[in-house]
Amino acid sequence: MTRVALIAHDEKKSDLIEFAQAHESQLREYDLIATGTTGKRLMEATGLEIERKESGPLGGDLMIGSEVAQNLLDGIVFLRDPLRAQPHEPDISALLRICDVHDTALATNLASAEFLIEGLADR
Repeated sequence: MTRVALIAHDEKKSDLIEFAQAHESQLREYDLIATGTTGKRLMEATGLEIERKESGPLGGDLMIGSEVAQNLLDGIVFLRDPLRAQPHEPDISALLRICDVHDTALATNLASAEFLIEGLADR
């Protein structure tokens, strides 16, 4: 089954929720994981089943990176706030590096998330 991770900085969580609601039927076809708070909010706002890792500040993004390193993930949607990211929020640089090493798709904004989700559906 296709496995996708969902992560969002605090200021982008609402955007990710709207994205998930708009693509809920397609996302139901995937095995979803998310960082703790993001996963909780997504499950509350949608009917999606999501495996929650630790919250970002507690290493959830690193746990997701570990799945990339083990070739367990097909893609990541990480909606980041490039202008107002807080010090406690996950840093994308480690995930970007591991995704590049393992040739795993990583979307960082809504436009690229659309392409990632559509591309996975076409596999």
